[in-house]
Amino acid sequence: MTATNQWTDLLAADRGLLDRTSAAEQVAGVLRQRIIEGMLEPGTQLSEKGAAEALAVSRNTLREAFRLLVHERLLVHEFNRGVFVRIPSVEDVEDLYRSRRILEVGAVRRASNALEELVADIDAAVAEGERASRRQHWKDVGTANMHFHRALAALEGSMRLNETMDQLLAELRLAFHIMEHPREFYEPYLELNRDIADLIADGELETAVARLEDYFDKAQTQLVHAYTLKHRQRTHVAEG
Repeated sequence: MTATNQWTDLLAADRGLLDRTSAAEQVAGVLRQRIIEGMLEPGTQLSEKGAAEALAVSRNTLREAFRLLVHERLLVHEFNRGVFVRIPSVEDVEDLYRSRRILEVGAVRRASNALEELVADIDAAVAEGERASRRQHWKDVGTANMHFHRALAALEGSMRLNETMDQLLAELRLAFHIMEHPREFYEPYLELNRDIADLIADGELETAVARLEDYFDKAQTQLVHAYTLKHRQRTHVAEG
């Protein structure tokens, strides 16, 4: 099975999420979710014909969805070549973590009156990651990690913030593809996620904030280091 067939088959499975009057925002939402799940990798070319047929939507609807995702920095349109899943830069990583510190840390700090079901969603996301790790499904662990961070931001109870967080997490998942060994990257964060979830459930919010700040420092350092190494390798090959 070719890479193209793989992603179009995934989209065909998502067809049921759309009705016959699907707006471009709904199509963009399906594509964004597949990016968050790690199913669409940076650099993947998205065939307009293939995606439209897979989702059973018009090309005009698909083009508008592509435009929306280009605006969100998830796709890029290259003249005379087509549409591709965007490859993030190290500058993107640094900006993403600046944004996440504002959104997630702020949500945890102000979570004293958060709805019980929103706190329970954090625990559920951690449990999802723990189950995936027992099955050795490291891509699924990465997806559960996305759900964990979405649940942290959702403590604010803001629909607009949730939408913003989905866009940030999609960009972040694209950045995570730089890590060549998913288990080595994701596994250590399972325990940290559990620790933060338990602290929030116990009302120890300032301690949870401190742990989350350290968490972000560690993850950002890892990603920036990986990007720096990749840049050096490409430079060495180019100069070769």
